[in-house]
Amino acid sequence: MLTRRHIRVKVMQSIYAFNQSNNDSLQVEQRFLTKSMEEMYDLFLLQLSLLVEIKKKAEDFIEKSQNKYLATDEDKNPNLRFVNNAVLQKIEATEELNELLEDRKLNHWQQDDEYVGILWEDLKKSELYEDYLKTRTSDFKEDKDFVIDLFKEIVAPNDKLYDYLEDKKLTWLDDLPIVNTSILKLLKKVKENDESIKIPKLFKSMDDKEFAKDLFTKTALHQEKFEEDIEGKTPNWDKDRIAEIDAVLLKMAICEFLKFSSIPVKVTINEYLEIAKEYSTPKSSIFLNGILDKLSKEYKDAQKLNKIGRGLM
Repeated sequence: MLTRRHIRVKVMQSIYAFNQSNNDSLQVEQRFLTKSMEEMYDLFLLQLSLLVEIKKKAEDFIEKSQNKYLATDEDKNPNLRFVNNAVLQKIEATEELNELLEDRKLNHWQQDDEYVGILWEDLKKSELYEDYLKTRTSDFKEDKDFVIDLFKEIVAPNDKLYDYLEDKKLTWLDDLPIVNTSILKLLKKVKENDESIKIPKLFKSMDDKEFAKDLFTKTALHQEKFEEDIEGKTPNWDKDRIAEIDAVLLKMAICEFLKFSSIPVKVTINEYLEIAKEYSTPKSSIFLNGILDKLSKEYKDAQKLNKIGRGLM
């Protein structure tokens, strides 16, 4: 689930927190980094399972409507297109998801089901739902498109859900854009002949897990040396005037230049410029680009770039 860019963002947040806390224990911050990534995965599982919980709310609503004393014809013969949605049924049938939710004790929607109810009510009142129920049958593409729109238009932007997640874990607010994007990617990959959906792992490989730990540790341990390399490359910028996030990103990029032989220089520069655009000031990417370009050339001339493989310089 986590891409290398997501991992870099998590390490950036942990390095920043480490520097702000004046904590000398790298092990404590390493545990914080690991916990932060695991909790991000919890949020992914919760957001995905929320779609199934909304479907269950709809089923409960239909059942109660049918049992009303003065049930209408529509109550007795409801449109079941939503509760029979093929994609939602595949998610609900995914044992791996159910097992992960149980193992990780993620029972939020059972304890706080009023938030599921809020989303169900929002869906019921929406044009999206009204248009979807204009017919009683649909093909797989229509079902998939509907679920994607349900997530984008009803679930992801809901302010009350946002506040609830903030109350549960403050770090989830930073994770939400990444998590929601990952869920949309997953939904778009669902195929008609899939019996269930494949739940991605937190890390795509053990290499990515080690990359997170190593990038944090090596950056944190060598911060003073990296700061020395940065000095003199910013003639118009006093050390105290460099945005703290920019300083962290510069040190992480230098760490990749010098300590990660398999990562191409261009990849490192591009990744940190993109992160700067999203998490720092409007001019940060231009600022970082100038410094990292100078440093990479100096390291190359001094033969400090021990990159392995073609095209890695």
